[in-house]
Amino acid sequence: MFKEIKKDFPIFKRKINGQKLVYLDNAATTQKPQIVIDTLKDFYEHHNANIHRGIYRLSEEATELYETAREKVRKFIEAKETEEIIFTRGTTESINLVAYAWGRQNIEKGDEIIVTEMEHHSNLVPWQVLAKEKEATLKFIPIDNEGHLQITGLDSLLSKKTKLLALTHVSNVLGVVNPLKEIITKAHSNGTRVLVDGAQAVPYLPVDVSELDCDFYAFSGHKMLGPTGIGVLYGKKELLEAMPPFMSGGDMIEEVTKERTTWNDLPAKFEAGTMPIAQAVGLGAAIDYLNDVGLENIWQHEQTIITYALEKIKAVPGIKIYGPLEPKDKGGILSFNIGEIHPHDLASIFDEAGVAIRAGHHCAQVLLNRLGTQATARASFYLYNDQADVDKLVEVINKAKELLP
Repeated sequence: MFKEIKKDFPIFKRKINGQKLVYLDNAATTQKPQIVIDTLKDFYEHHNANIHRGIYRLSEEATELYETAREKVRKFIEAKETEEIIFTRGTTESINLVAYAWGRQNIEKGDEIIVTEMEHHSNLVPWQVLAKEKEATLKFIPIDNEGHLQITGLDSLLSKKTKLLALTHVSNVLGVVNPLKEIITKAHSNGTRVLVDGAQAVPYLPVDVSELDCDFYAFSGHKMLGPTGIGVLYGKKELLEAMPPFMSGGDMIEEVTKERTTWNDLPAKFEAGTMPIAQAVGLGAAIDYLNDVGLENIWQHEQTIITYALEKIKAVPGIKIYGPLEPKDKGGILSFNIGEIHPHDLASIFDEAGVAIRAGHHCAQVLLNRLGTQATARASFYLYNDQADVDKLVEVINKAKELLP
């Protein structure tokens, strides 16, 4: 199955610097299959109109396509009701929505918020801002030297003042898959709400928010074959109903008078203005594609690729791999450094060879400081990558060692 998948992605017909494109920056964004590109084109050619407002055919069609996409998302993450699915511009906006609308209502002076040392800035900075504003305390779950969360110490971090625990499902630097169910159960036994950054998990892990029992779950469309500009916030219905709007404007209101405004029902209350309609429809097409391949199959493919990559790269003398050295409980993300070679120099050599990797701090400076480095190179794999891509990665690593000893 996976041998033929690259054919579905037109970008792989491209050459970079005369070389066949090897795309290994999937933790940043994923490439788009033809069906997603065609869906966007079809929407703009045949159905383009605003939603929820018009009584003409085009508007009705656009509204139906948009709401059908919402239902696809609901099924994809096993939410109970479509009202629990809020469309946003991405994971960052989803988390900020919760920090603003839930956080400012529920966090008070002296309260505590727990995050982890492995968080992306999008799931750290909003809580820093909120904690400073509310004079609350921000606590961190530490990681061990292999990059796993030290959750045995979670009980000692939780207290009666702990209102929220915000953590990533999968680390965007280390690929570590966190034991969410265990963590959520511990937090809930303390009366603590849990928000999960699922941006790196949803692309290849089956996610059941009802079984996990998380309070909020955020992710982006562009990391799972969908368009940019569309994201999702799942929230338990009773929590969303109690929260004030994040933004004000058209479509999120029920009635406006000179004296007051009343809010629309869920999910419209959190979808002010003209939403990314075509992008939502494109996300629905991406979900169809992923469902056709099967997330269980994609996860097994990721495990096969990361196992092969770890085996090959561990054999390279002088390479430093960050995070677990075994594929168990690890997604397809591999961060590394080679001696004193700066990751940016390494990425330039890769680009000359047609290989796209990421270099830098990956919007996770707290984690990199804990790991004792300011930057790493990062290769991240997805369903269209294969062992030949890993072989090319290793080939260029060895070339870089020769060029920059």
